Amino acid sequence: MDSPQAGEVKRPRSTYSSRVDEKGRLKLPAEVDRYLRALNAIDVYITSFDGRSARIYGSSEWEKQEAVLEAPGDHSDWGEILLRRANAYGGEAAIDNQGRVLMPARLRRAMEVENQPVMVTCMKGHVEVLSEQEFEKKLAPEADSDTMLRHFSALGLR
Repeated sequence: MDSPQAGEVKRPRSTYSSRVDEKGRLKLPAEVDRYLRALNAIDVYITSFDGRSARIYGSSEWEKQEAVLEAPGDHSDWGEILLRRANAYGGEAAIDNQGRVLMPARLRRAMEVENQPVMVTCMKGHVEVLSEQEFEKKLAPEADSDTMLRHFSALGLR
């Protein structure tokens, strides 16, 4: 097992239960709050590409993601669509001193999480937020787990 390099920030690896309050503020789990602060990601961009799941990016990380979506290439039209969706659902926010962040109104209405519990996970360079219902859907065994495990075992998963 590798230990983190000096200065490297270790991301939380669990899924945490939290809540969006009546004012639309997401209470970040303590581990996630510490992680984002360690990355100096107090200013964040909260968005979605589908209206079912939220993504929280540090502002500088979101700028990198925008560059990916705006890049020319074979699928630049897809990037434009995804960026348009991200801008429609998204908004800039700052983590307050109580570890809360205001979710954009359009996004929290689309996700149906106003004054509701949510599930929070750190993955792929962002924080993912799902309603409990959407989280359970993603856990459902719609795909063949044995086939997926065989694939990743061949790549070195033990």
